[in-house]
Amino acid sequence: MEAYIIEWLNLLGRWVHMIVGIAWIGASFYFVWLDNHLQSPKVKADADQGVGGELWAVHGGGFYHAQKYTVSPPELPDTLHWFKWEAYTTWISGMFMLILIYWYSAEIYLIDPDVAALSKPVAILLGAAFLGLGWVVYDLLCKSALGKDEKKLSAALFIYVAVAAFLLCHLFSGRGAFIHFGAMLGTMMVANVFFVIMPGQRAMVAAVKAGRSPDPSQGLKAKQRSVHNTYFTLPVLFTMISNHYATTYSSTYNWLVLIAISLAGALIRVYFVQRHFGKPSTTPLWVAAALLLGVITALKPPMVGSTTTPTVAAVAGSQAELFASVQQVVQMRCASCHAAKPTQTGFSAPPQGIILESAADMVKHATAIYQQTVVSKAMPIANLTKITDKERALLARWYEAGAKQQ
Repeated sequence: MEAYIIEWLNLLGRWVHMIVGIAWIGASFYFVWLDNHLQSPKVKADADQGVGGELWAVHGGGFYHAQKYTVSPPELPDTLHWFKWEAYTTWISGMFMLILIYWYSAEIYLIDPDVAALSKPVAILLGAAFLGLGWVVYDLLCKSALGKDEKKLSAALFIYVAVAAFLLCHLFSGRGAFIHFGAMLGTMMVANVFFVIMPGQRAMVAAVKAGRSPDPSQGLKAKQRSVHNTYFTLPVLFTMISNHYATTYSSTYNWLVLIAISLAGALIRVYFVQRHFGKPSTTPLWVAAALLLGVITALKPPMVGSTTTPTVAAVAGSQAELFASVQQVVQMRCASCHAAKPTQTGFSAPPQGIILESAADMVKHATAIYQQTVVSKAMPIANLTKITDKERALLARWYEAGAKQQ
């Protein structure tokens, strides 16, 4: 019953996280686009009132006229819309999912004894520390002298997150490391909203209400953090879906894969932001494509039957005897999770709906068995069932021989 309840909490939490995340990212992308498409006001009276830019748009059967003040309007309107809860609810729901999956079941999804022999409490504390310290160090970098030079700050931030990726991948399972890297960036993003953007906006509103001229530096700080947030977005989205792609997080140099794909995502976003200003340079896209192609090439599995494919020299007896040996391995190492009614603690249903209880099941899912246990070695998850290299090699030989039952 516990696993069943956890699964429903997982489903509902993930659904909410996706909904509010779309709302936050959509609003963020829209305002970056809007800000970069503003034109000088056509009416002199608007400029005299402090309007610095305006934009006309048509959508949903109507015309819209958006204006942005250089600092603030002469007086505030009765209704002023704020954008903050999209960010807050995304982080809250994301933390709910992180705690539910990666901390509550840390022994399954977060800890990999082959990477670091961590106890459950220590692993959770380390994960939480990366989230908290991630923001603190990032904030200090932005407030330092580097913050006055975006190129130098960008270089420093890249080195910082690259080091974080390296450390995470040498402390946690690949899957746990990737999601904590994304959670760290996501925490930095929402902290930007909570600690920098919103306080700045409140100060500007308070100044206008008090009849004072707002401090324009507040807006510049908020703009800087908002720009950072838009470049963090695609790397965070990658880490959110990375748990479905074991090839990326289970590789030997998974930290390099994480850095390369995250950088590619940021560069893709750079290109689209540049498009807002007219004809952009395609260099960021080409570099991103090169990075992705490099990762794809580096992670390419060996061809079946190649000298790099793990195999055993020979298996005595017939194909039927080979299959019997393989079936024993699958029953011992895989079927506790991949069963109609899993016996492995923490699972109420077979992952990905793959059942490996019968001979026919094994033949049907032979490619998945080979990919997950031999090529990526992502399964068994956290090697809970202690599969050996010799057993992986046996599975490889069976697959290379045609994955037949007899």
